[in-house]
Amino acid sequence: MAETFLSPIIQKLVKLLAEEVNFVKGVHKEAKSLKDELEIIQPFLKDAEAKVEKGELGDATKVWLKQIKEETDRIEDVIDEYIHFLEMKRHRHPGHQFINSIQKACLFVNSIKPGYGVAAKIRDRKESLREIKERGQSYGLRPFEKGSGSRYTAEGNSSIDPRLGSLFIEADDLVGIDSTSNYLIRKLVEGPSSRMVISLVGEGGIGKTTLAKKVYDDNVVKGHFDCYAWITVSQSYNMKIVLKIMISQIFPNKEEPVREIDTVEELIDLLRSYFQTKRYVVVFDDVWQTDFWEVIKHTFPNKTKGDRIIITTRNNSVAYTIKETPFDFVQELKPWGWDLAWELFCKKAFPLEFERRCPQELDHLSREFVKYCQGLPLVIVAIAGLLSTKQKIEFEWKRILDNLNFEFESNPQLMSVSKILSFGYYDLPDHLKACFLYFGMFPNYNPVFEHRLYRLWIAEGFIKSSKDKTLEQVAQEYLSELIHRNLVSFSLRRGFQLRCKVHDVMRDIILTRADELGFYQILNKSKPRFKGKSRRLSVYSTTKDVLKIVGDSSIRTVILFDIDELSKSFVVNLFKNFKLLKALDFENAPLDDLPKEVGNLIHLKYLNLDGTKVKKIPKSIGNLSNLQTLNLYNTLVKELPIEINYLRNMQRLSAKRYNKKTEYSLNSYGSVRLHEGIGSLEELQTLTFMEACDDGVDLVKE
Repeated sequence: MAETFLSPIIQKLVKLLAEEVNFVKGVHKEAKSLKDELEIIQPFLKDAEAKVEKGELGDATKVWLKQIKEETDRIEDVIDEYIHFLEMKRHRHPGHQFINSIQKACLFVNSIKPGYGVAAKIRDRKESLREIKERGQSYGLRPFEKGSGSRYTAEGNSSIDPRLGSLFIEADDLVGIDSTSNYLIRKLVEGPSSRMVISLVGEGGIGKTTLAKKVYDDNVVKGHFDCYAWITVSQSYNMKIVLKIMISQIFPNKEEPVREIDTVEELIDLLRSYFQTKRYVVVFDDVWQTDFWEVIKHTFPNKTKGDRIIITTRNNSVAYTIKETPFDFVQELKPWGWDLAWELFCKKAFPLEFERRCPQELDHLSREFVKYCQGLPLVIVAIAGLLSTKQKIEFEWKRILDNLNFEFESNPQLMSVSKILSFGYYDLPDHLKACFLYFGMFPNYNPVFEHRLYRLWIAEGFIKSSKDKTLEQVAQEYLSELIHRNLVSFSLRRGFQLRCKVHDVMRDIILTRADELGFYQILNKSKPRFKGKSRRLSVYSTTKDVLKIVGDSSIRTVILFDIDELSKSFVVNLFKNFKLLKALDFENAPLDDLPKEVGNLIHLKYLNLDGTKVKKIPKSIGNLSNLQTLNLYNTLVKELPIEINYLRNMQRLSAKRYNKKTEYSLNSYGSVRLHEGIGSLEELQTLTFMEACDDGVDLVKE
């Protein structure tokens, strides 16, 4: 996450150095020194974070990293407040060109004093950052001295794999996989004589390893092949160790001397020579990277003895990259349907009681548990197994249901599930981690439309610019990657609009990680979910006491969900208190009026008023020089002020007038009128449901 929270600050410093701050030497000097410091720190922080995630560094380092992040947040506040001061000066007295020239001169004179003030603040923050770094080192924190945070380790992962239980499930406990396993067995023993690679792909906990092990252990399969091997690969693998494990299982002589062989090439050559005359089946469980296959495939000659390779992976991209011939195929595993999930739950929750059936008094709660599991066998087995050890009384089961998030964090029976599912998050590159964590801001009952995600991610600065693509196209690729990794699921609306969500258990994992990072705060019925400060705020149900609870002017993003009431005074105070806002999402909120104070939000990049009852956009909207997205879908706005043409960074302007009072008439929907001059918005990429106020021909020309 270091890249996510440091890169925007570095970019702001670069911009400052190129603009007004050149006039104030003190600011220029301190800003450049700070930029250089942050550029050096960034790669070290990324390395330290990678090691913390792997468990290579302790809690002290986590605290240390969090302190560094909090200090960089304060640095960003100083920069943004200074930019806000300069921008507000510019917009205070717009007018005649000559007067503007005088005002620019006055602005320069007036900005000198704040400029020297911001220079001192930057210097103080830089010193604080240095003190935190040195304090950590004085306590023996040396996270950067152990080499890089590469996913490939020299000796492999010595810890016990939490997925071990998937390899040793009793036959009586296997539910719902007979048809798939029988199909795969036929593929193994009756398929074509050419080499075949079978990829089992699906989200974590879907049962890939369990299915592969059942097929691999089948007596018919074992009798059909001359040799066989099972290798668990995982995220941190060492290719030499993988090959040596394969050799130890494949060769009939278990004492086969391989110690003297020290290169990957020699080990591959040894195995390849042996496989030339043998029919083999090899399973590679838990493959994460296509790079693994690009090396290991050279071990297996492509001949006509009916050789088989099975690979399990969470990543669709890995599975389909491995499919190199017409004989290879991909088996996608989907969440279980209700009947199978219910059967498995009852079997595990009541193994010795009630004839493995749910008693009537626990039926409602049991259904809530199964619903929470959303068809993931791993989660069903874990929760049902925990419940099997509890008293079969409604009060006890209700207590567990209400505290499932806590149970997954603290109960040994469920912690392994969290760890297994967390692997998917830890395998993400830095920029995708921030995008994935963002799903936790949305209620679990509220799938989010893809374009809403894209524009929020862009406003947050999560999306890296690409030479030949728009930011929205890059954001689309990010979401596609999360879907291919089976971390995000989606449904289609109207055949083409993606509505995205994450599994309930994964969302709980996301919230735990977000709490550790201070990534956002969630207020549900005025109760904070997390402790500490954050840059982002999600508000559920009510805005009562929100400003009092948060009390932090450094908030950058506010999203509202299912709000019962939204007073004008709250909105005005929100704008005044959070003057550094970058993203503001009022979608479907009971908002009737957009106050003129919105024009003070100089940093605002994203404003979503979709589904509100706003009738008029204030002229002060013209102050928002950084605004990229303005969403006026399903509002009562009929006409945009001419000041909209000042928004030179506007990329997406969407509007569709909708009046619920005339819902079933032809007048329910309408476009929004736009003034001449829209052609000045040179960054504009999307313009929808607009009509010309006067000469439509001129507007089309623009």
